[in-house]
Formats: sequence, structure tokens, C-alpha cells
Amino acid sequence: MSNFNISDLGDALNEEARADLVNALKDKLQNLSRDHTDMLESLSPNVRKRVEVLREIQGQHDELEAKFFEERAALEAKYQKLYQPLYVKRYDIVNGAGEAEGTPNETVMDQGEDKAAEEKGVPDFWLIAMKNNEVLSEEITERDEGALKYLKDIKWYRVEDPKGFKLEFYFDTNPYFKNTVLTKTYHMIDEDEPILEKAIGTKIEWYPGKCLTQKLLKKKPKKGSKNAKQITKTEDCESFFNFFNPPQVPDDDEDIDEDTAEELQNLMEQDYDIGSTIRDKIIPHAVSWFTGEAIQGDELELEDDDEDDDEIDEDEDDDEEDEDDDEDDDEEETKPKKKSSSAQKRNGRAQGNGQ
Repeated sequence: MSNFNISDLGDALNEEARADLVNALKDKLQNLSRDHTDMLESLSPNVRKRVEVLREIQGQHDELEAKFFEERAALEAKYQKLYQPLYVKRYDIVNGAGEAEGTPNETVMDQGEDKAAEEKGVPDFWLIAMKNNEVLSEEITERDEGALKYLKDIKWYRVEDPKGFKLEFYFDTNPYFKNTVLTKTYHMIDEDEPILEKAIGTKIEWYPGKCLTQKLLKKKPKKGSKNAKQITKTEDCESFFNFFNPPQVPDDDEDIDEDTAEELQNLMEQDYDIGSTIRDKIIPHAVSWFTGEAIQGDELELEDDDEDDDEIDEDEDDDEEDEDDDEDDDEEETKPKKKSSSAQKRNGRAQGNGQ
């Protein structure tokens, strides 16, 4: 039974691409069907009957799996609604719109108005939370910090048509850009894998001279040049706000060479990693990232991943050593005298181990 879901894939693609995809999938299924028919015909009747029963069991498993994905989506939607009142309370406290229960208001009353105003809410809450995350800290430059101090809230929503999710960044009035909300939407071909089709970001309306994704370069004229004026030009630079101008896939894939395609894929994976980190880690556990408590848990996850990688590397090293040994043996076979000597040593070691 096939796991391809053409209707879900079709929602995320235009009609022309959908037709191409359907044809490709049909060819794929025909090839698979032909291959598995050949495979079954090569089996004995008794084994073939057992395999057919196994395929029926697999079909039952796939039906249950489809229900699991459906129920999981419904469960996530249910709890997203239950989280909302908590996020509203967090927003009020962070931005000083409401006071946390148990906060000693008497202390604030005793202090001057200026001091009380300084202590309104939790300053730099989202900036600090994001900087404490390893993935996001690599994207945030010193120049970005001034603008991110105005970040009031981050929300995310599931998008159904086409499937994916949307991030919303709410900013207070600031001297950097006019927008009060910056958004980033991810359109997925397959959410469960997940396979990203494309990402769309907000165009930021920068105030003159405040663009953080570009820097102004001033060059002095060369000596003896008739033009004595300073030369100025802008060039793109690293910034968290490049996140809202994601890499785009050209309409015509034929225009992309293999190296460019690989680079584009890496950029899209990195972009998705940032978005999913904000959705899955920062938004639900913001205060833990602000205090730094979440860092330790994140480091433990990374250590586990590193250990897994080390185990894989060790296995690969062992395989390479085995291959080297095999190559040595092959070389020895071409030299009878050395082979005889080596064989004697190996036989000696084997006998010694057996005693």
C-alpha cells in the first residue's frame, strides 16, 4: 500500500508543478509495482503467501498511522488554544500592561516615578531569550540588538492552505522601521518530514539610514583623482533581520547548476532551522531561555547528538581499519613469502589465545 498523499502535496504546489509531480509519482508507482511484482514472482509459493499477509499488516499499520497524524494535529490545535491565556498573561507582565501577582507594589510606591518607569515590565525579555539560544545567537549582531529591544511578543499559527506555519513578531514604535508586525510564513510540501517548499517574509520599511541588513561604505578618492568627493556605497551585511528576506527558489529549475542548488538547499535548511527553533523552543519556553535555565537542557540534547555522531564516527573508523586490513591481506597474497610469514604469526597468536 502506497504512502504517497497526492492531495496534500497538491495543496502546496501550482497546477503545472502539480501535474508534473502527479506524473512523476505515477511513473514511480508503476516502477515500484513492476519491481515488487518481479520480487514476488521470484519467491516460492509458500513464502509469497506469507509476504502478502505481511503487506496486509503493513496496510493496516499505514491506516493507523494516518489516523495518528490526524489526531495529533487536532491535539496540537486543542492545546494551542489552551496555551493562549497563558501567553496573554506573559505578554502583559513582560510589557508592563499588568503586574504579576505577589509583586510588592509598596516598594514601587516608595521609589520615585522615574525609577518605577524604568522597572516597567521585563526589559529586553525577547532579546535576551533569543541570544541565549545557540542557533539564534549566531544570527543576532550587535547592531540588531538596538532594534530587538523593541520586540514585544512573538506568536505562531498553523497555516492550512497551503500547509505550514506562520511566525509573527510584534514591535513597539521604534526608530529603525515603520512596521509594527513582521511575519515569516513557511509553506510545507510535507509537514511530517518536514519538507519545505518556500518561505515568505515581510518587507521591512526601514527609516532612512537605519537599515540593519546593509552597511554604508565610504571610500576616499584616490590620490590625484579629479573627483575629490568621498565615494559611498551600500553592501549587504549579516543581520537577524535577513530572516525576513528568505532564500527563494527560482521558477525555472533548469537555470540552477548543481553547486548553486546545493547552496540554496543549505540556506533553506538553515532558514527553516531558525524558524522552527523560534516556534518550538523560544515561544513556548521564553522565560526559561531568558533566565538561562533552558540552555542546560539544550546542551544535554546537543551532547547526546554528539555522542551519537561519535559512535557513528567510531564505527566508520572501525570499518576503515577493517578495509585497510583487507587491503593488507590482499597485498600479502600477491607476495607468497610474506604471506607465509604473516600466516605463521597469525596462527601463533590464535594458538596463544586458545591456551
